Amino acid sequence: MDRAVARIEEAQKRSEKVLIFGDYDVDGVTSSALLRRLLNQMGIQSLNYIPHRMEEGYGLNEDVASFAKAQGIHLVITVDCGINAFAPIEAINAVGIDVIVIDHHEPDGNKLPPALAVIDPKRQDCLYPFKNLSAVGLVGKLMQAILGHIPLEDMDLIALGTVADVVPLHGENRIFVKHGLPNIERTTKPGLKALLEVSKIAGKKMKPYYIGFILGPRLNAAGRMDSAAVSLDLLLSDNAADAYVLACNLEAHNTSRQKMQGEVVEEALRMIEEDEVLKNQNIIVVHKEGWHKGVLGIVASRIVDKYYRPTVVISVEDGMGTGSARSIDGFHLHEALTSCSSILENYGGHKRAAGLRLKHDNIESFRQAMNDFAGQTLTQGKLEPSLVIDCEIPLSMIDLALVELIACMEPHGEGNPPAVFCSKAVTVKSQPQLLGKDTLKFWVSDGNKTISAVGFGMGSFRDKVKMGAQIDLAYTLGIDDWNKAPTVQLMIKDIKN
Repeated sequence: MDRAVARIEEAQKRSEKVLIFGDYDVDGVTSSALLRRLLNQMGIQSLNYIPHRMEEGYGLNEDVASFAKAQGIHLVITVDCGINAFAPIEAINAVGIDVIVIDHHEPDGNKLPPALAVIDPKRQDCLYPFKNLSAVGLVGKLMQAILGHIPLEDMDLIALGTVADVVPLHGENRIFVKHGLPNIERTTKPGLKALLEVSKIAGKKMKPYYIGFILGPRLNAAGRMDSAAVSLDLLLSDNAADAYVLACNLEAHNTSRQKMQGEVVEEALRMIEEDEVLKNQNIIVVHKEGWHKGVLGIVASRIVDKYYRPTVVISVEDGMGTGSARSIDGFHLHEALTSCSSILENYGGHKRAAGLRLKHDNIESFRQAMNDFAGQTLTQGKLEPSLVIDCEIPLSMIDLALVELIACMEPHGEGNPPAVFCSKAVTVKSQPQLLGKDTLKFWVSDGNKTISAVGFGMGSFRDKVKMGAQIDLAYTLGIDDWNKAPTVQLMIKDIKN
């Protein structure tokens, strides 16, 4: 950090031009926007560069050196990428340009790229106590190092990128998000205001859910379907009319992404169901010519949801495969990819998510190598999804005061899930109703208290829950205030007869 701060302050004194090279996901785009705001505040001229997913792929490439040279750049700062970009950084150094890497991905052992400064809490020699910052969180720490504080008005971008990148919401991440969510609600940034309006959540109390399932997918959609420059332009826009047009553009991209994603998911699931060997392997590796590269990660997540197996989805084009991988608890994807790195052209990522490139001819060898690694590390117990119960309580203990107490632990998300409770041998007091979108609702009692219970996506349980039956119920606590005074509601996680 000290080297990075000194070099940026030197660029300020010398009136040098800086290139910000970012990734095309929400973390990369928010990092790029936040760093641009910092450099603007310092009076440093800067230029943003986000690679095109389909045309350039992930991360730095060696063409950036000539581009930067032609643009009169003196310093390149990478955000959300660069930790393993050895050759591209050597090429940039060779044309007389310094490089600062700001990344949170796993380095290649103790090897670091030949940059002037490398900010990555996952460096083996890094003593910083909190290792799970997102890239936008790291840029926030850079702002703190330079300015002495993180401006409150920029906490919205930090919260947005932190939640969207699914990093654990504890430690500093929880602080960023807790303070950032209200700033998204009252943001003064025209781009974010337009995105909230077009997404139809303007005026709502901001929750991580809205970032993860509404704002994040829209900001990601541009990079998945075309160029993430649209998302970056939106976040940097200072004109309300322009911002609204850009937000509508993202909405259209998201609609296209949903359609494309649905088609690939359907085709991938059909391929798995028709191949018993593939279906029963510990690691599912599925590939096809021409699948859209922008939806591979989402498709892998859907397959993990269905089969509870680590999954790699690969799109093949001109003899080369581009893949996205998603994992389950207890299986470290980056370590698995490292174990078969000789088969791969390149790879990178985390414990739960990763990307890779390999030759089409090597896909079968890769599938075998991944399953060999899994055979040593994945026990059968790890392939069974489990639900962790935090506490068993009687229904009579539940009231609005308890719900408010539990709410002190918010914001909930990755690494900080809402508390899951269990009440055993409760009696079903009403005929279960099936509401819209596969929602199950009924009332339960322990003899002292009767409370409504709702299960989203749990319509399949309707025939298993009979009025008068005794069941064990796992749930989180919620509030039902639809057209009435607030009352406690149980949000069902699982039902056991």
